[in-house]
Amino acid sequence: MADGPLPADDLKEDEVFARLDARLMSGAVAPVALAFSGGGDSTALMRLSTVWARRRGRRIVALTVDHGLHPDSGAWTRRAGEVARTLGLDWRPLVWEGAKPSTGLAAAARQTRHALIAESARAAGARVVLTGHTLDDVLEGEVMRAEGLPLGRLVEWSPSPVWPEGRGLMLLRPLLGVRRTAIRRWLRAQGADWLDDPANDDPRHPRVRARRALHGRATASPCLAEPAVAETVRAAPGGGLRLERGASPRALGLAVLCAGGGCAPPRRRRLEALADRLATGEQFGATLAGARIEAGVDAVLVAREPGEWARRGEPALRLRPGHVAIWDGRFEIAVDAPGWTVAPARGRMAALPPEDRAELMRRPAMLRPISPVIVGDDGSGPRLAGRVATVRCLVLQRYRLAAGETPHERALVGADDGAGAETDLCLFGDGAGASSLAFRGVR
Repeated sequence: MADGPLPADDLKEDEVFARLDARLMSGAVAPVALAFSGGGDSTALMRLSTVWARRRGRRIVALTVDHGLHPDSGAWTRRAGEVARTLGLDWRPLVWEGAKPSTGLAAAARQTRHALIAESARAAGARVVLTGHTLDDVLEGEVMRAEGLPLGRLVEWSPSPVWPEGRGLMLLRPLLGVRRTAIRRWLRAQGADWLDDPANDDPRHPRVRARRALHGRATASPCLAEPAVAETVRAAPGGGLRLERGASPRALGLAVLCAGGGCAPPRRRRLEALADRLATGEQFGATLAGARIEAGVDAVLVAREPGEWARRGEPALRLRPGHVAIWDGRFEIAVDAPGWTVAPARGRMAALPPEDRAELMRRPAMLRPISPVIVGDDGSGPRLAGRVATVRCLVLQRYRLAAGETPHERALVGADDGAGAETDLCLFGDGAGASSLAFRGVR
């Protein structure tokens, strides 16, 4: 697999095609999504990916987000649509509607953009979203992080950064090793036009200041691939994860994020401190970023911290027939009939039928209160959710994507439609093998 950076001084089409081949399937029915703004980077990626897709028997769905932050944004979006349709692509406009925040606008726009793209990509049946990030974006991000901004590192292949909208989606950045100037030269040689957002020259934006700070500075090419996590992680019934005692800070951090069902990763200093405690062999319990960590003699159990519900409010959720709901960031739940609500087992365990209580008692104590139960409008229930509804646990799949265990699109096939996902169900038994509940794939 081509993991090294592309030559920064030139854009070579064959090397971009090789990077697409290294991650994507040929001849698949599912489309590949493309985040297309109409700017130079995404225009180059659209032209390149269109050629690749025609050669490989794939379909591209181009997605353009109108943030509504500039008077001309509507016109820019329409022009992007014209360009995409000229190349024969399926183009879909997405609009950020509603009030915009007065502070943290750039971060909110980025989060909303990713969420809109993820939802549209999933609706189209795509498993991978292409983005036009370049080596300049990587270098600018390093400058911004050095100034204290909480930005994640850009790598070539990574999960969608939004949750739960981006569940099961990977992002591929095939231009990440190419400088922006090389992309502009290639576009001019192609006779292609692109849009330039005036915000890209506004020094009020941290990225613009970082870009100016880098101007004329010699830079080394950073690593653009995230190494896979080496530790073995297993599912625990009820939505938890079991780790080895010697888990690295990265493995522990991913487990906390995924088992906790949240969106924000834990703070690095607290995470490293907990990893150091694990390395000493100490047995302890701790909370971090909405998750509970129980370190035993031989293993570590990470799960949702039910005390977090006291701050956020209990995650009771009314279910609609034929609609897959996301409960507590950890489970997909669907019912065939109206009149049901999903809620945590905490405070309801004594009211469960004997067989459900017996099943619950076979789970680790810290997982019992965070298990989902179903309550009927008619007063029936509670029952363990898997007795009444179609339930799929997302925790292990999310961890596998984040840990780099799915380096190719083919590994995503079936991961989001229930096929071959028995180890992700984790509702009955020990979570290590097939479940007694078959996911029916309601969509």
